[in-house]
Amino acid sequence: MADTKLEMRSLFFEDMTTGMSESMSHTVTDADIKSFAQLSGDSNPIHLSEEFAAKTFLKTRIAHGIYTASFISAVIGMRLPGPGAIYISQSLFFKAPVRLGDTIEVKVEVAELMGEKCRARLACTCKVGDEVVLEGEAWVKVPSKLPRPEKAA
Repeated sequence: MADTKLEMRSLFFEDMTTGMSESMSHTVTDADIKSFAQLSGDSNPIHLSEEFAAKTFLKTRIAHGIYTASFISAVIGMRLPGPGAIYISQSLFFKAPVRLGDTIEVKVEVAELMGEKCRARLACTCKVGDEVVLEGEAWVKVPSKLPRPEKAA
């Protein structure tokens, strides 16, 4: 599957329903991992050195876990709910490694809506093939069409 280019879409809280979802995919490259290591400052050789990784139980280099999770942020920031959404929290459970050449399939689904505070709880899953490699949930504050008293997120 080719990498998904996410087209920006903004949803208001009132546009969202439980069960709606958005997905994307991305194939991990050597350049991705090297760029992420440089950007994040995480130069752990498990990500960058095939020689080092060969001596570990994984036997090969793996992508940074947070790199994988960053695609959840892409879906939230670009599509569900999109621009204007503010992260409140994100839980992540890393279940399996992601290797160079793997295609990550990311799905974000609305699990719960809290109207009073315009918050959404989003179920987040990343798969490689049929294997779940990461799961968790995000809480986001979503812009509203309706005027509401200003309160902290």
